[in-house]
Amino acid sequence: MDPKQIRMSSPDISQAEIDSVMEVLRSSDLSMGEKIRAFEEEIARISGTQYAVGVSSGTAGLHLSVIVAGIGAGDLVVTTPFSFIASSNCLLYEGAVPIFVDVEDQTGNLDWLLVNEAVEALKSGGKAAENFLPRSLQKSKKGIGAVRAILAVNVFLQTADFDQLIDIAHRHNITIIEDACETIGAGYKGRLAGSLGDIGVMAFYPNKQMTTGEGGVITTNNQAWAEVARSLRNQGRKPGGAWLEHDRLGYNYRLDEMSAAVGLAQAKRLPELLEKRRRVAFWYEERLRDLELVRLPHIASYTTAVSWFVYVIRILPPAQRDAIIGKLAQTGIPSKKYFSPIHLQSFYKERFGYQPGDFPVTERLGDESLALPFSGVMTEDQVDTVCFALRKALE
Repeated sequence: MDPKQIRMSSPDISQAEIDSVMEVLRSSDLSMGEKIRAFEEEIARISGTQYAVGVSSGTAGLHLSVIVAGIGAGDLVVTTPFSFIASSNCLLYEGAVPIFVDVEDQTGNLDWLLVNEAVEALKSGGKAAENFLPRSLQKSKKGIGAVRAILAVNVFLQTADFDQLIDIAHRHNITIIEDACETIGAGYKGRLAGSLGDIGVMAFYPNKQMTTGEGGVITTNNQAWAEVARSLRNQGRKPGGAWLEHDRLGYNYRLDEMSAAVGLAQAKRLPELLEKRRRVAFWYEERLRDLELVRLPHIASYTTAVSWFVYVIRILPPAQRDAIIGKLAQTGIPSKKYFSPIHLQSFYKERFGYQPGDFPVTERLGDESLALPFSGVMTEDQVDTVCFALRKALE
């Protein structure tokens, strides 16, 4: 097989999505019409929540979740440095401070023991709290507020250990925001991703399990929060309010009807889409599980349904991940590192004083993680080609 035919990711689009978009184009409603309402109802069903609010991106959904949870300037939110940067940026938008704690080595999800330690220390104050504050804030506490929330990010294929996080949140009367942007359809002890926190967010970029092109959704069982989110996404207009009358500061975070139409068709196909990705993940596991320098994805005991977003392996020493990326590229096969630790991004280092070594598990995962080409439309021959090239690169 020609490696040039292998893409890093590809959406799985059928005639159903095309027909759904054509329905919109033949109608007079290109925004805030019937498709988004139907899409929200379908996502609420899939996530097991009472309310879903469609928005223009996962980032927009995270930003609005921070606002509706009442998190503002100086507030502290315990979260992960091993994530896409939007999960921390959404806190900075409102002047809140991300308090990073390290992650579990096997899953890459938040280490709940460290979360518990951080929340208790921040609640107690004093020297113990200082140890969890960024360096730039340790000496000057001006504008530093109380710990208000845990923002847990589900990475790769499964959720964090939410029962432990929920216990911490309840004991300390703080909010849990679930970033489920990578895990639609995943199950945690029989419950569904997107329903595990007080408010959740899913995202539908083209490389996700299902797509709207660009788009996201907020999920919650809190009616008041859902209503505020609907207002905020639409320039602060009160739901059902008069034209051009706005009762709060809002944003243009609407999801258009064409995107919602794609999402509605994809959501109805979700079991099929997830199964096709599971099949590709199985092919990879079959072909790579004997490689000593490769660690395959770990599925936690609490995970009752896996939702494969990406297929990320770890390249173990003495092999070097970046060298493997280069060797694969020479054969025409794309691959990528995944994730770059947020605390070592340049403006986080400049703003908060983070340094290499602050979160060693995150940094090790950042150095070793390798995302292979992955999508539900990959063929077994394509997986064979990638795995053969990987074996040669490891030699």
